[in-house]
Amino acid sequence: MSTLTTSANGMALIKKFEGCRLTAYRCPVGIWTVGYGHTGPDVHEGTVITQADADRLLSERLRKEFEPGVSAAVTVPLEPDQFDALVSLAYNIGLGNLRSSTLLRKLNAGDYAGAAAQFDVWNKAGGSVLPGLVNRRSVERQLFELSL
Repeated sequence: MSTLTTSANGMALIKKFEGCRLTAYRCPVGIWTVGYGHTGPDVHEGTVITQADADRLLSERLRKEFEPGVSAAVTVPLEPDQFDALVSLAYNIGLGNLRSSTLLRKLNAGDYAGAAAQFDVWNKAGGSVLPGLVNRRSVERQLFELSL
């Protein structure tokens, strides 16, 4: 299991693509969301948070959920940039989707290039290709490929 943590660059990537909204809104698939893509039972219509809350929620979710989740799912060595790319992906698509993905299967088989190509598959929300997801996956893939 990896002891990597999300770098400042990885955090900036997530913040850039998630954007920050301090008032709850419905994401493209209808889930109540606030801050940097934070969802959960504490988020509902009318939820308002501060910028400090948004930063704290992101840091806590990465540290408690996504960093350990990615570390537990990946069985091969990762470079920090690869870890950042996977955490960004998992934060956006969910750990369950990462765990069941062809990307993870290829990665854990040692096929790093094949895993990198799989980032491009995750470009849809609600069944529709979203330009923002196409852009995000391209940046995540490039980050992952820095170490190839």
